[in-house]
Amino acid sequence: MDNRDFDAAAIMGGLYGDGIIALKGAFSPEWADRMREDIETLFAEARSIPGGALPRGPERFYVEVHPERVRGFVDIATHPWFVAVCEAVLGSDYRIVEIGFDIPFPGAADQPWHRDFPSPEATLTGRRLNSLAFNLTAVDTVPEMGAFEIALGTQWDDLSGCPNAMFPPKELWDRYRERMVPKLPQRGDISARSALTIHRGTANRSEVARPVLVVGADAPDGTNANHHDLQVTQAYFEGLPERVRDHLTCRVVEELKPVLQHHVIEGLLEPAY
Repeated sequence: MDNRDFDAAAIMGGLYGDGIIALKGAFSPEWADRMREDIETLFAEARSIPGGALPRGPERFYVEVHPERVRGFVDIATHPWFVAVCEAVLGSDYRIVEIGFDIPFPGAADQPWHRDFPSPEATLTGRRLNSLAFNLTAVDTVPEMGAFEIALGTQWDDLSGCPNAMFPPKELWDRYRERMVPKLPQRGDISARSALTIHRGTANRSEVARPVLVVGADAPDGTNANHHDLQVTQAYFEGLPERVRDHLTCRVVEELKPVLQHHVIEGLLEPAY
């Protein structure tokens, strides 16, 4: 299998239409279990550092991490579907700019409808997507864990008059409820979405955390790298496959330091009612 096995028109149709696509069973469940082990280790480390884990609402956290601390990073970055999606939407010079994870723990509440950052001019006026977020669940998701809900086709909505240009007012929420589709991915699945498509995490009423790995990618004119700080050691960087190294926006350092996280989303700190 290589990236040419995936149809660029179908990829672009899905991301420019619904705003989200997925590949079931891209990796094995055992691969996803290793990813979960890494996430649990990294989360424990992040909680021991002031500001290491960003709150994204009650009992919900986001942590940005270093690629070499996630054993499956190269598997993701070289997967033919990942490459095909990036090339189709972002161009052949796409950049990997973020790796992190989101964890809704038991007790996590419904989030307000939102997008992850304001629409850039490339999207708002140029009608072009210049960034993508890839999600990989670390557990088999069931409804009690709180589905990720996404309002299809809303990546083109103009929220320029809304708080932070990211949060539609409650009087518009019916539009998103009507277009909403819940997602219950299983271990080994991977999805790609525009982070501009209006979405929310929902309440985790189970007794199990629901970790999700996030990999962010930009087109050459994307600016999301400004909000992140990917670091790799020299030895790791030199050992990466060329097709990963050439697409990675990062700092090469002698020693990895905790990420100073900049992507705080204040509007998510309170539950939606």
